[in-house]
Amino acid sequence: MPVVIIPDPSLVVLVGAAGSGKSTLAARHFAPDEILSSDALRAIIAGDASDQGATQPAFAALHRALVRRLTAGRLTVVDATNVERHARLALVRRAYAAGLPAIALVLDLPSAVVLARNAARSGRTVDPAIVAGHLGILRRALDTGALAAEGWWAIVTLRDRAAVDALRIERRPRAADA
Repeated sequence: MPVVIIPDPSLVVLVGAAGSGKSTLAARHFAPDEILSSDALRAIIAGDASDQGATQPAFAALHRALVRRLTAGRLTVVDATNVERHARLALVRRAYAAGLPAIALVLDLPSAVVLARNAARSGRTVDPAIVAGHLGILRRALDTGALAAEGWWAIVTLRDRAAVDALRIERRPRAADA
């Protein structure tokens, strides 16, 4: 995998099924204060990262923080499944409203890998039927070109563990006219 250039500042959106390794990837490549995590916000709001009843207030808080960060010109990573088009478009719109590029890092790993990772998670396993649903929605978005048509500055798709492990991210100051 070649080096992925990330303009700084920009919005980096992780896209992938539950259990695909988004949080691990984020922790490996970005500072904790650069990451807005839907799971972390659910934990803050409800005391439990898996409490789906806290999803709406968690995303409201995530979007408020995102707007503040992007307006301040801070690189921001959104760690959530983002498999649904409406979720991605809301993020892309916020980036462009702030005059910043939006980059999608897509974890399109084989179903067997994602389901095994999900099953191995301690305390935060997601129902395999939901994970399968995420995988199907993501696959359709990639196969139909819907994701590519959403206005991303760049889309990086990682299709296997080796690609995820080999990923190198290089930040470059964003040109004023970009």
